[in-house]
This record gives sequence, C-alpha cells and structure tokens, in this order.
Amino acid sequence: MNISDFHGSAAALSGESNGRVIAGGTTTATTGVGRSTPLRVDAQRNLEHVLRAAREVFGELGYGAPMEDVARRARVGVGTVYRRFPSKDVLVRRIAEEETARLTEQAKTALGQEEEPWQALSRFLRTSVASGAGRLLPPQVLRVRSAEEAAAEETPEVRVPQQRQAVAGGVPELRVVGGRTAADEPSEDAGAGALLEVVGKLVDRAREAGELRTDVTVADVLLVIATAAPALPDAAQQAAASARLLDILLEGLRSRTA
Repeated sequence: MNISDFHGSAAALSGESNGRVIAGGTTTATTGVGRSTPLRVDAQRNLEHVLRAAREVFGELGYGAPMEDVARRARVGVGTVYRRFPSKDVLVRRIAEEETARLTEQAKTALGQEEEPWQALSRFLRTSVASGAGRLLPPQVLRVRSAEEAAAEETPEVRVPQQRQAVAGGVPELRVVGGRTAADEPSEDAGAGALLEVVGKLVDRAREAGELRTDVTVADVLLVIATAAPALPDAAQQAAASARLLDILLEGLRSRTA
C-alpha cells in the first residue's frame, strides 16, 4: 500500500476546512474567524460523497491514488474536494483516523463480549477483515520487527512511527511494550494509541491463556488484518478469498500447544 507522507504542514492542519461531527450528528465547518457553523445541506451532501468516494478509492488503489480519482468517484469537481480538504494529506489523515477509530471499536466489542481469549482475538480479526478495514489501515502501525531487531532489544517492543503532525524538534514515536502503548507526545496520536492499547489487551489475554504464539506482537495482528483483506472485483470472490486466507493466518498465530 502506497501512501503520501502523513506529516502534512502545520499550515495545512490549521487551515483544514473539512467538516467535524458534533453532538446529534451535525457536521460543522470552521470559518475564517474561528467560528463553527453548520454546513449547508448541499455542502454536507458533497462532503459525505467525497468521504465515501475516498474510502472506496483508497481502499482499491491505496493512499497513493490521486485526488482527481476521488473527485471522479464522488461525481464532484476536484475543486469541491479541495475546498473541504486543502491538501491530500489532510484527506488521507481523515480517512485513516476514521478507520483507526472503527478498528478500535471492533476490538473493544470483541474484548467486552467474548470471554474466551482466543475467541475474542479471532472475532476481532474476522470482523475487521470482513469490513475491509485492512485496506485502509495506516501503514505506520504495520512495522513488524525482524528477528534481529527483536533479539537486539532487551525488552521486546514494537515501534510505531507517529502518523500525525510532526512536532518541533522531531517526530515522536509510539511504543508498544508488552501489549501496552507509551508515547513521547500522547496527545499527538491518541487514535493510534487507543487502537494499539486495546489490541494489546487481546494479544495479552490470548498469550497468557497459552493459545497465541509467544512471539506474536500487536503489529503482527494488525498485519494479518491488512494481509487478509484483498481488493477483488467480485464481491463474493473477495469474501471467500478473505475468509480462506484468514483461516490460514489464524492457524499460523495459534500456539502449537493450544
């Protein structure tokens, strides 16, 4: 999956004009003087079309797909897309953040509704793959350590690069240690941190129950979601391929003593 740099300029972030959802489902836009006003009906409709189109286009072609493809799929002019999202980086962050939030909710649901650790983990994976989440998963959360890297570290951890705005003096990283997250600047990446935290709990439970391989990390689990969600032209073929591939990957994750 190709993706443009998530680290857009501070100006792009401060000037972001895409809608924000507030209580009651109303979407607002920020005016030049910092006031939030409800979007007109036609503007709201265009925003929804653009977001839907972006999810479809990026899901099929990756985050490297041009804004023109998004506009064409949404059946609006490319200028309409740029009025809502002043740069491609802003649109990419919006879609990636929404996908991260959706995955977090799916993980929380599995954690809260399944008592058996392996069933909770496999439910999360099956739900996420079936929803096509892996095709929009921010690649920053997919860095898997090599065996050499793992052996070189006294405390095993997965380093996940910061996916949002860079801060002065460099870009902080999230670290997953024993399934938990820590961040040099937690407020900068709360969405990814929440996802890694709850998936870490699923991983910890399954490992402690002896049902998950001891070398499996949070990044490995997220990699399964990305790998098992191929984009195929036929929906039935895609569902069958995803289910079959996930069965194979789940078997690979299980402890041989389980």
